[in-house]
Amino acid sequence: MAEHTKFVLAEEEIPQAWYNIQADLPFELPPVLHPQTKQPVGPDDLAPLFPMALIMQEVSRERWIEIPKPVRDVYKLWRPTPLYRAHRLEKALQTPAKIFYKYEGVSPAGSHKPNTAVAQAYYNKAEGTKRITTETGAGQWGSALALACRLFEIDLKVYMVKVSYEQKPYRRVLMETWGAQVVPSPSNDTNAGRAILAKDPHNTGSLGIAISEAVEDAVTNPTPTKYALGSVLNHVLMHQSVIGLEAKRQLELAGVYPDVLVGAIGGGSNFAGFAYPFIADKLSGKAPDLRVVAIEPAAAPSLTRGVYAYDYGDTSQMTPLLKMYTLGHSFIPAPIHAGGLRYHGMASSVCELYRHGIIEARAVQQRVTFEAGVLFARTEGILPAPEAAHAIRGAIEEAIRCREEGVSRTIVFNLCGHGHFDLSAYERYLAGQLEDYELPQSEIERAQAQLPVVA
Repeated sequence: MAEHTKFVLAEEEIPQAWYNIQADLPFELPPVLHPQTKQPVGPDDLAPLFPMALIMQEVSRERWIEIPKPVRDVYKLWRPTPLYRAHRLEKALQTPAKIFYKYEGVSPAGSHKPNTAVAQAYYNKAEGTKRITTETGAGQWGSALALACRLFEIDLKVYMVKVSYEQKPYRRVLMETWGAQVVPSPSNDTNAGRAILAKDPHNTGSLGIAISEAVEDAVTNPTPTKYALGSVLNHVLMHQSVIGLEAKRQLELAGVYPDVLVGAIGGGSNFAGFAYPFIADKLSGKAPDLRVVAIEPAAAPSLTRGVYAYDYGDTSQMTPLLKMYTLGHSFIPAPIHAGGLRYHGMASSVCELYRHGIIEARAVQQRVTFEAGVLFARTEGILPAPEAAHAIRGAIEEAIRCREEGVSRTIVFNLCGHGHFDLSAYERYLAGQLEDYELPQSEIERAQAQLPVVA
């Protein structure tokens, strides 16, 4: 199979269950704490925000959670997604490495996000939810949930980070085409948004602010409303495991097993969905030498420069406290174009795997990331989203290391979405107008000074 380019599975091979890494972790995840009492939360504490089925998945220790048939039926619109051998990229890099990539951009929304959006819409519909609120950065999550809510006939309101709302108008149009209402965040529609705009009318927004607005809307709206999150939480990461489960089967068809896995990280969902089924092999001793590398932007370096502490998931301190590597809930990121990677924190399980040395992390600058994206487009033909280009950058660095060491390794990365709505960012890069941004340590320290005190 060495000369094959594309490895495709039949619809019958869509995974029938999601993989839950909590069953196999050699440590306990830190408890989630109530934002007011600072005590561990129970199901009733989360019930105003999420349907009970998702709350139960959040804390489940079962290794496999069955995927409901209506969810699998929707998955058939794009799953299984293809796995490719990057022959042309290998040649361009003059590397002895074998490079493979799992391509999630074939979904109707153009990214991996529908894997959990469809599941969340299904469980909300089953429990009688009429309306959902959410936040979105670059718009990949918002557009995925807009699609899912349309398919399950649920109203959706999206609070889109203002800088992305302005940079990526066609993401907004896509969401509105699927029937969602989209407003720039911070907005005048919530107390949280109005308070921020009163202090700074020109605030460019953050995922933390948009989460505050969406959560406030969900718990105060007279219509039965729930909140949906596109990353960070355990159930979200678990829904994404279809990526890695399919990839394992496809690599078997290719006759290889990865030496290095690479994924981009913002909140952790595409990275975890891709890597966790392989990390299961590492934890069980089947693949002790497997390296798993997470790539984040230098402008929002949660893992590589954040502090390990309990913090809020949102700016207005309404969400439960998670123990994670955080830049601080008040962190306002620079307006880099990888909007999906600008979160101040990280999924708790990703943080624990990093803290225990099971995965690695690197931060990369914006211009070398777009350089990698352009090289990939010119060799493999797919224009990657800026978020996905971070994984490409990481894979290229690993392939160059193979060239320098004269060693052939199998490198596999997750191409989590296409960049068809990111052409303005590529236009700026090609015109030489894209700037790097190194987050000053003083900014990190200022945000971290506002971390909550937890006994």
